[in-house]
Amino acid sequence: MLKREEKRGKFTIYNGGPLTGISFISFNLNQGRNKQKKQFVDPIKSRWFNNLAFRQAVAYSLNRERINNNIYRGLGAIQHSVLAVQSPYYLSPEQGLKIYDYDPNKGKQILLQEGFKYNNQNQLLDENGNQVQFNILVKSEDKSRIDIAVQIQEDLQTIGIKTNLETQSLPIILQRLLARRDWECYVGAFGVPGSEVEPNLLSLFWTSKGSFHQFNQGPQPRDTAIVDWVVSDWEKQIDRLFLEGLQTLDEAKRKEIYGEFQQVVAEQLPIFCLVNSLLLQAVRDRVQNVQFSAIGGAFWNIDELKIKD
Repeated sequence: MLKREEKRGKFTIYNGGPLTGISFISFNLNQGRNKQKKQFVDPIKSRWFNNLAFRQAVAYSLNRERINNNIYRGLGAIQHSVLAVQSPYYLSPEQGLKIYDYDPNKGKQILLQEGFKYNNQNQLLDENGNQVQFNILVKSEDKSRIDIAVQIQEDLQTIGIKTNLETQSLPIILQRLLARRDWECYVGAFGVPGSEVEPNLLSLFWTSKGSFHQFNQGPQPRDTAIVDWVVSDWEKQIDRLFLEGLQTLDEAKRKEIYGEFQQVVAEQLPIFCLVNSLLLQAVRDRVQNVQFSAIGGAFWNIDELKIKD
């Protein structure tokens, strides 16, 4: 409707491409215990979440094209990498980034090969007969994110996984993610201004000791004791890559380093990228020399803009 009105309304709708943060779903991979020696995540569920094959099966079950069509009305872009497409360090699928196209049958096959099984009600059971079910945590203030979580529920049901939604306010969610650490699955978003140019700004999320390393949040300054906290080999690899990226000045080498980082995330699946909405803005035609982008919007070159009377 707005596109049809462009000429009569004397404005132009600019498409800056997908937003530069990430929207994602993740599992709590923390295998640690609190000071009362209670494990943050139920041990049975923790075994599922820390099973790479289980995470791969989930990745194949997510219908992100449907999320784009239903939630964003087609005005979004499916994410594959955890770095923005605008970043000079972005690794594309064409350059070899591992991706997971929607294929729930492949997801089921992976689960069966891993020892999971289905009962006569098509419910997924682990090798010990436990029904695979968990809670999905989502922010109550964001309707679109809740809608995404509902669709993820439906997608997981196709491979026999039962889920329940937990909608809670942002302060409670942050407390559970970063202090209590007692969540199971989370639908969220994350971004740092400027990280589309400098990936090291994302280190607080990706490095094992980062203050927002939520999918395996370790002990923080002035934190209560955490017992049996485990840092996986691939997390240590990400730590090394971010340190190398910070210490390296050669741009070609940095691109190689952050390309390897993106590949590690794509292969290990600590998070599952979903869909980013497109940045669309309307600007009156009397404003000239607009060079619109998702990074700077309409006014990043404000000193070069001209107003035509």
